[in-house]
Amino acid sequence: MSEIRQNRLSMHCPEFKKAMDESDQQKGLPHPPQGNAVTGELIELPYSENVISQPSYSQLLDIRRSERVFSDAVMTKEQLAFLLWSTQGVQDYRGANNHATLRPTPSGGARHPFELYCVVSRVEGLKPGLYRYAPLEHVGEKRVSVEYMGEFENYEERITEMMANQKWASKAPVVLIFTCVPYRSEWRYTNASHRVALIDLGHAGQNTMLSATALGIGSCCIAAYNQELCDAALGVNGIDEYTVYAIPVGAVK
Repeated sequence: MSEIRQNRLSMHCPEFKKAMDESDQQKGLPHPPQGNAVTGELIELPYSENVISQPSYSQLLDIRRSERVFSDAVMTKEQLAFLLWSTQGVQDYRGANNHATLRPTPSGGARHPFELYCVVSRVEGLKPGLYRYAPLEHVGEKRVSVEYMGEFENYEERITEMMANQKWASKAPVVLIFTCVPYRSEWRYTNASHRVALIDLGHAGQNTMLSATALGIGSCCIAAYNQELCDAALGVNGIDEYTVYAIPVGAVK
């Protein structure tokens, strides 16, 4: 079977009941953590909805576009906080032993198999570097904390290389990078989980772009990136966690 045909068939809807009957959830195995453990410095960002400049939903749909020309303006911590919460914030737990999380974005089985990292160049009051959103720190609250993961030297050069030589991406003050932790979905859906995760990823990307538009800034979703460079930059092993999406965000010219 050709690679194209094999990939095409991977989008087919499998027999979900069979997959679930054979899942680790059905076997009574404990659910995986719904977020990575915080091991570094935790920084709380100020959350405010006063940063929203486009409150009309119909207007958002009219004006949302992919933007690739960013200005030199800095983002505010409030803008970054709103983007993170509206994309991956945790509003509540559900299910036996709180195995599911409710968030602003939908996810099959409420599994939400993603982590959200921020490569920061220009955010007012936040030192440049690599951060990870830690939504489990404030479940049910509109509060946002990020974990500082370390310095990120040669921002423009490295982002350009990570984004498959798309130099425009390196001009954004922040690049959001989603990773997938596949076992969070596999625990429930086994071999059906990866198709569902791709659908979930689209939901998360759309929330990010609509939220950026609501803030009066631009964004552009990127699926063409260098897998090895991105995984290495984030410190993930490429198997149990790996890069799946990137979204540069910032004010546009």
